[in-house]
Amino acid sequence: MIMAKIKKKEIRAFNVEDLKSRIEELRRELMKENAQVATGTVPKSPGLIRSHKKNIARMLTIIKEKSKK
Repeated sequence: MIMAKIKKKEIRAFNVEDLKSRIEELRRELMKENAQVATGTVPKSPGLIRSHKKNIARMLTIIKEKSKK
């Protein structure tokens, strides 16, 4: 599943359990992309690694905000 930038409004619409499952999915994809880079092959989209990292950070931030409330 290739995801570009996910907007904060979209992330806030999910509940915490959905966010956690999406984070796990993104982390798996990030590991695959990093493995490609480590082996020397060119990833399908080089910007995808950065995008995945930022999306994970956004989701973790939203989870923390929801847990404080």
